[in-house]
Amino acid sequence: MLLIAALACSTSLSAQPSPQAEELSSPDREASKVSSLAQLYYKNMLRKEPERAYFSGVTLDRHDQIYDNSPRAYTGSQSYESWMLRELQSFNQDLLVGRVEWITYAYMLEDLVARAAVRVCQPYLWNINQMGGWHTMYPRIAELQPVENSIQRQQAMIRWKQFPAFIDMEISNATLGLQRGYSAPKSVVRRVIEQVEGLLAIPLDESQLSSPARRSDDVEFSAEFTALVENEILPAYQRYLGFLQDEYLPNAREALSVLNNPKGRQCYEGSLRAYTTLDRSPEEVFELGQQTVAANIEQVQALGMATYGISDFAEIMARIDADAADKFSSADELLAFSRDTVTRAQGAMPEWFATVPNVAAVVEPFPAFQEGTGVSARYEPGDGTRPGTYRIPLFEPQEQSRGRAETTAFHEVWPGHHLQVAIAQTIDNRHPLTDVLWFSGSGEGWARYSEALSAEIGLYQTETGPIQRLAWPARGMVVDPGIHIFDWSREQAMEFMGQAGRMSDEQLSAMVDRIAILPGQLTAYDSGGLEIMALRAEAETALGEHFDIRKFHDAVLKSGTLPLMALRIQVESWIAAEQAEIAAMQAAEAAEE
Repeated sequence: MLLIAALACSTSLSAQPSPQAEELSSPDREASKVSSLAQLYYKNMLRKEPERAYFSGVTLDRHDQIYDNSPRAYTGSQSYESWMLRELQSFNQDLLVGRVEWITYAYMLEDLVARAAVRVCQPYLWNINQMGGWHTMYPRIAELQPVENSIQRQQAMIRWKQFPAFIDMEISNATLGLQRGYSAPKSVVRRVIEQVEGLLAIPLDESQLSSPARRSDDVEFSAEFTALVENEILPAYQRYLGFLQDEYLPNAREALSVLNNPKGRQCYEGSLRAYTTLDRSPEEVFELGQQTVAANIEQVQALGMATYGISDFAEIMARIDADAADKFSSADELLAFSRDTVTRAQGAMPEWFATVPNVAAVVEPFPAFQEGTGVSARYEPGDGTRPGTYRIPLFEPQEQSRGRAETTAFHEVWPGHHLQVAIAQTIDNRHPLTDVLWFSGSGEGWARYSEALSAEIGLYQTETGPIQRLAWPARGMVVDPGIHIFDWSREQAMEFMGQAGRMSDEQLSAMVDRIAILPGQLTAYDSGGLEIMALRAEAETALGEHFDIRKFHDAVLKSGTLPLMALRIQVESWIAAEQAEIAAMQAAEAAEE
């Protein structure tokens, strides 16, 4: 039914413009077409994936829907997305540059291209993911489920009554995947099993899944929802756990590389394109990563000599690893240190950014059932009513470096993801579609750039932070294709990453499994960071003494996480405008003389 409606809309958009549209100028008409298509795409996305709203600051009209994870829905979405992409590619992008609709166009185009690129992976057939899979996402959604009035409570019951069937469909999809030769690696499956076991071990009255019942003063609703969790949802989780243990794990692939799934090479290329938003082959990424790692090692050697009187890279890293003063004595100390780092960084932002929204960020640990299961620190955007949240693992604090904690805080909060998201939310007349889409190339690229910028600002207070933040970058560009394309073993990958000296053996092993289940994702950080640094160098060369770092940062961030190829268009347009303004100013000064 949705596809039929979309096709009908296609006719009205392209073949039969309204009289009002015909009266518009060419740019206005093109912008109107983009806005109409984006609205259709946005509404369909929230209808199909309503859960996105809770992590994007978007307000839903209703809260009783759940993602349709059936094969039929997945196939139907492909047809719809293919039509959308053809329609969007018929528009004239050149008429949109400089308008807010160009941002919408760039977001929508990249999302559709990325979805088409990863279609070959058949991701729904091996959706077992320790890094943020549905089994950990839905407990968080339960905490965000509105239950303030009778309508919302009724909608909560409708949604969560569908959840056991959702879980059973995940089991069915994974079974079909095994039959067709698709699976997650065994090591990943073991981590997911550990997470589900942890979730099931939580007492009912403390479970995230029971949150709607605890937050409501409606006694009847609370009792009904609690019974639903106890009698239907938790047993469904138990079925899923049994399936993973008894059926899936024995038949899952041993190999880490996605090349061991059908059409694995095409899957990796598509996933790489989707994450980086750049057209580069795995081999090109691998080579650029090696060159960048080598350059970073030279900088570490210089810092090591200045700090410790040591120039050997391995010795410098060993010195840091052995530094007991660089470690934490407890989880509480790690949490307090991270909170202080975030507060300190926030105070330095106005000097380096023209736009610094007054949006709070808090630092919180992960739920206990996720600790020690390979989950990494992450940022969860706020929505205007709740602050942005920086979640950190407190697992093995004695193994965690203070320098690394600083780097990660700058990456995730100020001046990293939190500032990036907060600025994006200030865009005038932005289409809400841009709130629910996220591109790792520019998103993680900005966060990587922020680590270096924080050193430039002078935010690091540890000796180890400035060194460690250089020892790690671009290794993801090497080890990710190393595992997936060049058949690196777990030991080989851990040894290469371990040279950076920032992780325990367990953390290194967890990183390997992260790369295994998210092919291409780890390359996005430095692919994007290098692109932003290149754009800054281009701007500094073009503008000379007139270069303003605050203006440059606004030029990068003013449109949110633009795909990197679109970001280059935006920044180079800003450079040209600055040059024109400088030329006009110089001409005016010359005329006065």
